[in-house]
Formats: sequence, structure tokens, C-alpha cells
Amino acid sequence: MEKYEELLLALRKVIRATDLYSKQLNKRTGLTAPQLLILREIAAAPEGITASSVAQNITLSPATVSNVIDRLEHRELIHRERSVQDRRRVVLSLTERGRQRLAEAPRPLQEDFIHKFQALADWEQSQLVAGMQRIATMMDAERLDAADVLEVGTYEQQKYRTPKRK
Repeated sequence: MEKYEELLLALRKVIRATDLYSKQLNKRTGLTAPQLLILREIAAAPEGITASSVAQNITLSPATVSNVIDRLEHRELIHRERSVQDRRRVVLSLTERGRQRLAEAPRPLQEDFIHKFQALADWEQSQLVAGMQRIATMMDAERLDAADVLEVGTYEQQKYRTPKRK
């Protein structure tokens, strides 16, 4: 097998593992990986958090986060409330149902990855980061919006996301 074939096979395995985790998460909890990430971000701010802060903290476009928040609110996992201090601000918080769903949810896939990655020597971490950045460049993926959470979507879904601002 050629080296490029080995690399492409390894990439397909990573994508497959991420896809399987996402399907397992959805089957087990009824949540997608982005929904879980957003619920966790809201839970981390007990005094409430704005949708724009959530988007900024998890590095997804505000439009994407807004769509997910709409679905979470419709499912009564979160609620929106106008800030008492600033009526222009709308803050998000978990409902009791949202807290329960979050408590039952498994750890995100990337938490296990982070633990294993941090156990590597610094030189090996740097080598992996540089290699993956090079692969992203070779695949013309530098401009794609990417979340800190591992998720899978079709190319068409990823292509039309609003790029994050720097």
C-alpha cells in the first residue's frame, strides 16, 4: 500500500469513529454532538450566557448556534430570558429537563482524545498538530468553520457554514 493510501485510510477511520460516536450519542441521548456542546457551555454559566458568547466560546458561527439553540428551546432543554440589568440582552439557561439530559449524557468523544493526546511527549504533540495542519491545508480546508467538538456532517453542510471571524 502506498503511503498516501495509508494516510487516507487513517483519515477515513477517524471520520468513521467520529460518525459512530455521533450516532451512538444521538441514539443514547437524543442529542447531537453540537447540541451537547452547547448544553455544556450553557451549564458552565449558571448566571446565564448569550448566544453570541456561546458561539464565540465553541468557535461555531452565530447562525449555526442560533439554529441549534432554537431546536434546544423547542425541546424545552433551554430557555431564553431577557436580562434584568440590560433588556437588550437575551440570556440562555438550562431548564430542569436540560440539566437532567446533560447529566445523563456521556462525555464528549474529544475528552478521551484530549486525555490520550496530553499523555504524549511534547515533541509528539507538536508533530501531530503540524501534520494535521498540513493535511488540512492540502485538503483546502483552512477556511472551513470547525468546532472544538468532533462532529461529522456532509461536505455540503460544512461548505455553507458561515466562516468564523478572527
